[in-house]
Amino acid sequence: MNLLAQMTDLARQAKVASRGLARLTASEKDACLLAMADALGEKAAAILAANELDMLASAEAGLSAALLDRLRLDDPRLAGMACGLRELAALPDPVGRILDERRRPNGLRLQKISTPIGVVVIIYESRPNVTADAASLCFKSGNATILRGGKEALHSNQAIAECLIAAARRTLPGFPEHAIQVLPTADREAIPALLSLTQFVDLCLPRGGEGLIRAVSECSKVPVIKHFKGVCHVFVDREADLAMAEAIVLNAKCQRPGVCNAMETMLVDRKIAPMFLPAIASGLGEKAVQLRADAEAEAILKSEVRSPKSEVRRATDADFFTEYNDYILNVRVVEDVGQAIEHINHYGSAHSDSIVTANEATARRFLAAVDSAAVYWNVSTRFTDGGEFGMGAEIGISTDKIGARGPMGLEELTSYKWLGFGSGQIRT
Repeated sequence: MNLLAQMTDLARQAKVASRGLARLTASEKDACLLAMADALGEKAAAILAANELDMLASAEAGLSAALLDRLRLDDPRLAGMACGLRELAALPDPVGRILDERRRPNGLRLQKISTPIGVVVIIYESRPNVTADAASLCFKSGNATILRGGKEALHSNQAIAECLIAAARRTLPGFPEHAIQVLPTADREAIPALLSLTQFVDLCLPRGGEGLIRAVSECSKVPVIKHFKGVCHVFVDREADLAMAEAIVLNAKCQRPGVCNAMETMLVDRKIAPMFLPAIASGLGEKAVQLRADAEAEAILKSEVRSPKSEVRRATDADFFTEYNDYILNVRVVEDVGQAIEHINHYGSAHSDSIVTANEATARRFLAAVDSAAVYWNVSTRFTDGGEFGMGAEIGISTDKIGARGPMGLEELTSYKWLGFGSGQIRT
């Protein structure tokens, strides 16, 4: 069987499954999700063994420490995945909600109700927890899903998907066959073949690096919601509480530098730069963060910072557009909040940006003017996450403006249709 025929069979099966999913009740879906959560614990040893195979191969291939951290599974992360499934089960069913209702002068009654999208293809890299998040979110929202993870997480993704599917089948005899599928080939040509099948596939959601997302967007004939790179910023204003600012900066950069909501550029108000930069450089130095600074920041850092752990070099213009996913941080001194806003809107990726300040008027200006999916005041950018937003889990962080924006949870995975109820009305 050639590749296009193989992808056509896969997509056709998913379309049939999506119709079966749309008929499931909320209680049936929630029972499956709870069983899936339990199964992750029961099959933990097998999943971790599969992940160890991926970790060893990726370490030999030379993946960075930050990317290895994205790939790594352990008991706490598996427990977090299971917790996300249970939280998802506790959320209201997103399908069948009445979004709007109106009655026309001729007596025609109209309802706008939420519906599943249909068949969703999800293409992602590195993080195997996405397999559980994506499959469960699509399942609860009534969508069939086809998963294509990165080759570096092949064993992990297969083990997780098999665990979830087996648990659902045990729990629900009517579980739609092919509701959750993992692409059975690592051939790159499978993606454009699959995404050409507009009669079966309704939506594609790519998660990963800029190259992946651009490649998918350019080859796809089905709609794509882009989960673009995270060039995230923290701006430390002249009226910031500096202790608070230091804690936020260290968290935003260092807690998990390999994720999309980690800070990549720190902007510092000129009035406080001589005080704040040496202090924060010490904390960043303890984490061995490399600093790429503009001329003004570089002059302060090199004259005041003595820690051998703090590598400081001049930033290029290209650096400010870069998502490092690593222990590297751009640093720029700006005149004021206005220049900070200009920098973010020019260099940022419309993902997550934060201001640290005690001045409400300054904060409100920043919140209104920064054109990103999530904008924060006195908060780490690391909170842009479906779990942290109370969504149970997320399919990703959309940086698009049309359709979903920010963390995509259950509601963002639904469409809608209009229902009309009449008594013989005809249009004249």
